[in-house]
Amino acid sequence: MEMVFRWFGEGNDRVPLNNIKQIPGVKGVVWALHDIPTGQEWPLHRIQEVESQASQSGLNIEVVESVNIHEDIKLGLPSRDEYINNYIKTMERLACVGVKVICYNFMPVFDWVRTDLYGKHQDGSTALFFEKSKVKDTNPMELAKMISHSSDYTMPGWEPERLQYLTELFKEYEGVTEEDLWNNLHYFLEKVIPVAEKLDIKMAIHPDDPPFSVFGLPRIITNKSNLQRFLKLVDSPYNGLTFCTGSLGANPENDLVDMVRIFSSRIHFVHIRNLKRYENGNFIETSHYNADGCLDIPGIVTELYDADFKGYVRPDHGRHIWDEECRPGYGLYDRALGAMYLLGIWDSLVNIRREKKVCYPSMKI
Repeated sequence: MEMVFRWFGEGNDRVPLNNIKQIPGVKGVVWALHDIPTGQEWPLHRIQEVESQASQSGLNIEVVESVNIHEDIKLGLPSRDEYINNYIKTMERLACVGVKVICYNFMPVFDWVRTDLYGKHQDGSTALFFEKSKVKDTNPMELAKMISHSSDYTMPGWEPERLQYLTELFKEYEGVTEEDLWNNLHYFLEKVIPVAEKLDIKMAIHPDDPPFSVFGLPRIITNKSNLQRFLKLVDSPYNGLTFCTGSLGANPENDLVDMVRIFSSRIHFVHIRNLKRYENGNFIETSHYNADGCLDIPGIVTELYDADFKGYVRPDHGRHIWDEECRPGYGLYDRALGAMYLLGIWDSLVNIRREKKVCYPSMKI
């Protein structure tokens, strides 16, 4: 596996590239042009700027997260072909700088949803927290009104331009069923997967987070049977998965180890994080350390190792520790600890040579 680290770009991320490059084993950054509105083409010169910035720190930019899907595509509106064509043009430009994987999602309106960005752990650290009753009992139109009157009510991954017309979006999704969403996803895949094959770029859909309906909106990338259905929509090795343990793991019925075993050949990108679930449906993200949460982190990594996984892995959302001021879920310290924990599990699985390793340091310190 190849360890990578999410980075939101110069001026948009408190974690600098020269810190990321000091994390042992990290080979690249997972990036995007977050200021480009969804549906617009990404300019080649902007893509090349990120390539130049990363390469100066010895890091690759082979994974993009995300090239977001315009709502008109998800809704199946007549304008979707224009936005799909823009998407394809962006894919072609990304291929010019060696991008190998594009992560995206098909979640209506919102990306991942949490109710508290700073849920408290007993050790004093904080992390992203989901309180199910707050989402279940929230009227979508009241939510839209609240967000429209408060620029502070947002979360990483939510696209600001969509929040400006949230009420209209909710109205457009009235009556949209899961089957409608499946059909619109199928239409999108039939257009872009042949292009991905030509460009040698793997498309990797991200599961819905959390993996169930929120605010009455349909969600379909949620469990094993739906992942199987998705992969059959366009049965190509270029139509694959971003396997996110934290997203799928929020549902205790999802057996993540079994899912890795089944889908390993179509997993192109892996997000690994741990979380603690509660009986009432709440959950809070924890450290990556296995004992801190409910997910079998060593079991997941072992299945990847046994499958000879050569794709990309990143430590996912981290806690906020050691008084770090950071983007919620995306600080340096806990994610760096997570990267080392995951690499430690991987190394323990490698058949290390028995002879004593002798090092002769040549670099000057």
